[in-house]
Amino acid sequence: MQRYLFSRVIQSILLLFGVLLLVFLMMRLTGDPASLMVSRNASPEQIEAVREEMGLNDPLIVQFWRFASGAVVGDFGMSIRHREPALDLILERLPATVELATVSLFLSMVVGIPLGLLAGSRPGSIWDALARIAGLIGQTIPNFWLALILILVFSVQLRIFPTFGRETWEICCGVELPTKSVILPAIALGVFTMGQLVRFTRSSVLEIRNEDYIRTARSKGLSDRRIYLGHILRNAAIPLISIIGVQFGYLLSGSIYIETIFSWPGLGNLLAEAIGNRDFALVQAIAVFTSLAVITINLLADVAYAVADPRIKYGG
Repeated sequence: MQRYLFSRVIQSILLLFGVLLLVFLMMRLTGDPASLMVSRNASPEQIEAVREEMGLNDPLIVQFWRFASGAVVGDFGMSIRHREPALDLILERLPATVELATVSLFLSMVVGIPLGLLAGSRPGSIWDALARIAGLIGQTIPNFWLALILILVFSVQLRIFPTFGRETWEICCGVELPTKSVILPAIALGVFTMGQLVRFTRSSVLEIRNEDYIRTARSKGLSDRRIYLGHILRNAAIPLISIIGVQFGYLLSGSIYIETIFSWPGLGNLLAEAIGNRDFALVQAIAVFTSLAVITINLLADVAYAVADPRIKYGG
């Protein structure tokens, strides 16, 4: 298993380097950073002064080294709009995004995994039909459209949930719990993940049901309940670890539309503001930070997968 984990760590480091290089090049391909950050009425002298201040006149390799070495220690520069370090702004908004992603993943798992298990264990039943419909809807419905429908129905007409904003309930010692304000954005954000979990769980159970060791267990006289709990459910849970890890990373990094629609004070909303304000340093910082979070989550999911699957534990 050590070889497996070592290879995953090396892959994550190389991937992070690739992300740094890609973010650096993409930001330069959008145009002259100095021209983008100043007002449209700025004179050429003012633009040149900004370029000199930010070191944009240096060779690209020097600029990239400065950017990468700063990113490694968490120095992404100062936000032009807020006049604060970019990392401080990210850490300030991070809890809201983590809260939204966590609640969204929880709701997706509560609906998606049981429905997929029922559909896989009863192919051709009403549960199977519901699972296929839920998986199809979850993976095809636009989440921003669903967000607007949820607001219209449950906020405007029924007045059950707030329209926008984040509210928390502080229990003690600064520990805060989410309130009902997170429900609608979590549903809108997690519908795609729910569809993924339904389809993947259903297909895993159907595949495992046809394995030789399941037929052997039946020939030994084991009950269907024991086979399902001891063999099918246990083996179907192993690949779900990787899927859940990947989906949590997606929820963390893919919430810009939902956070903007619900005015959720998270990283997605901050990124939209930074793009609108042409805040060069903050856009770079959010892109690198969210990429690092996704890479770390996927690495942890790979570690959990290796621990749960004996074939990796004893074969690596």
